[in-house]
Amino acid sequence: MYRKLLVGYDDSPASRAALAEAAHWVKRHGGELALVHAVFFDTEEFGIAPEQLEKRAALGRRLCTTAVQSVGAAPGVPARSIICEGEPPEVILDAAKSGDADLIVLGTYGRRGLRRMLMGSVTAQVIGKARADVLVVHRPCQECRGEYRSLLVPYDGSTFSRAAVERACELAAADNAAVTALYAIPRYEEMVGFLRTEGIRARLNEEAGKIVAEAAAIGAAHGVRVATTVADGAPVDRIVEAVKQSGFDLVVMGSHGHQGVERALLGSTAERVVVHAPCPVLVAKERS
Repeated sequence: MYRKLLVGYDDSPASRAALAEAAHWVKRHGGELALVHAVFFDTEEFGIAPEQLEKRAALGRRLCTTAVQSVGAAPGVPARSIICEGEPPEVILDAAKSGDADLIVLGTYGRRGLRRMLMGSVTAQVIGKARADVLVVHRPCQECRGEYRSLLVPYDGSTFSRAAVERACELAAADNAAVTALYAIPRYEEMVGFLRTEGIRARLNEEAGKIVAEAAAIGAAHGVRVATTVADGAPVDRIVEAVKQSGFDLVVMGSHGHQGVERALLGSTAERVVVHAPCPVLVAKERS
């Protein structure tokens, strides 16, 4: 399904894990790899030492050449590298657009708390702005297999989550994987202060049943059985809990693409799942 994979690479342990995951995917399913390395040069900091720019570019070329030779040594894994000057998120997004990449693969250390909120991260910016799907690898390099047998899809009936179910079905067809759709019933009483009566609870459960039935119907239309489950509480908490308890090896979810102040303050559910989930997360974008 994915034919052009773009890996953000800086030779960090996280980027090496992303490369390993992508290389295994290409080896199993075909396609081609491109590594993109951003050479960031702060003119205010290094304006008096312009030779630093070329030194950094040379280091990037050396790192990428070694990485390409490493993955390219495996049969069936064609790979090349791209070196560009600029901020890493913009370099990755531009390379994905110009190369018509259909999957961006990134590693992450999973920044938490105030540091993440204030600084953001390359991963968060790419998730928010990319047109292609984004796979975020959040596990050690030696555990990367590029293969998924058990997929969890958070589903809320939105167009974003429909795209996620459809992508999960494509992955299931490629790897004969099981798919489970999860809907988390919001705790409105905690948000607006009303009491949840039995009548309200029954209506919420009825609505939840209709929502997950939609996910199952989307799966059936793709020839894939989608199991369903309903939980009660904050979506991020329920998603991470389900992964830990049931051992899902990939979360496939849509991105609502919050921008500006809303995104800075709240982040997206996808970004928070990326931070907290112990398995890779595939953020599926709507296809035009």
